[in-house]
Amino acid sequence: MKYSQWIGLAAAILVVIACYLPWIEIASLSKILTGMDAAGTNFGKPGKLHIIFCVLAFVLFLLPLVWAKRVNWFFCALGLAWAVRNFLIYARCEMATCPERRYGLYLVLLGSVVMLLAALFPDMKIVEKKKPS
Repeated sequence: MKYSQWIGLAAAILVVIACYLPWIEIASLSKILTGMDAAGTNFGKPGKLHIIFCVLAFVLFLLPLVWAKRVNWFFCALGLAWAVRNFLIYARCEMATCPERRYGLYLVLLGSVVMLLAALFPDMKIVEKKKPS
């Protein structure tokens, strides 16, 4: 893909921004939780690991080396797995209380999928080395 590097960079920025947006709203507690602020719950701050994965992927998207593209695939896959895990944990119902999912949770999941797809199809120009005859 011709623009996969730039799409991956934009998706990494989207995931970092979405970590600060509302993920869920718990009506019984009157709280809106984000990836970086889960006050009053035991969810922690899963957005920190998203940001770490996105910074690493951002740097690896910029490097025009084959090994960087392969390592980037690994970090983007870990980021997607972490996003799916957060989606399942944050969006589940507990003790007859179901939280209302907000757009930040969906944006993290969407951005992680786009990052992985951009990492799978890098725009690399492979130069074949000719062996002397």
